[in-house]
Amino acid sequence: MTSAGERGSDGRAASTIVVFARAPVPGTVKTRLAPLVGPEAAAALHARLVEHALATARRAGHARIELHVTPSVDEAFFRYCAAHYRVALAEQSGGDLGARMHAAFERVLAAQARAILIGSDCPALSEHHLRQAERCLREGADAVFAPCEDGGYALVGLRRAERRLFEGIAWGGSTVMAETRERLAGLRWRWRELETLWDVDRPADYERLIASGLPAPRSRPPDAE
Repeated sequence: MTSAGERGSDGRAASTIVVFARAPVPGTVKTRLAPLVGPEAAAALHARLVEHALATARRAGHARIELHVTPSVDEAFFRYCAAHYRVALAEQSGGDLGARMHAAFERVLAAQARAILIGSDCPALSEHHLRQAERCLREGADAVFAPCEDGGYALVGLRRAERRLFEGIAWGGSTVMAETRERLAGLRWRWRELETLWDVDRPADYERLIASGLPAPRSRPPDAE
């Protein structure tokens, strides 16, 4: 795999991984799981999944990893993550999820040739998938996606930022990937899709997470030390 520290023909650094995350505040994250496990445990699970995503990105071998956060880089949990996983912090822009993703790609791709963006809801996403995505982009795909069983996607990698991929999408619905495919076809882009994965959002997903042996909730998010 190409190292993120290498340079392309235009002098830009080769690639980076961007992880999107919300602060693990009880009552604001994993709200559909809260009736099952309680808001504190739901927030702790969210924090654990953010850490799992960062550890996965680190194992993929990219030299450059950015954690794009909301609402603020000053949150103690995010400062802990930055230090522990050696990642750069940035605040997400305003607007809906699509606007925030587009802004992230626009900023990162101004300096780097390729960018891969993931969230923290898909513990089934592994370093193998990240390496696959990087390889697809390096071999000439304009975009790469890891679809999810619920109709969304857990990973998007691009070689150039394109607003039309993100505008007017019904985020959180079951047609996100289908709508995105239509946009890609309209752009006449070459894209690749990795295997379909599952994410953690609803009570049934929580049971699947526990059965999988992937990260379970901590009692509370770690303090910044």
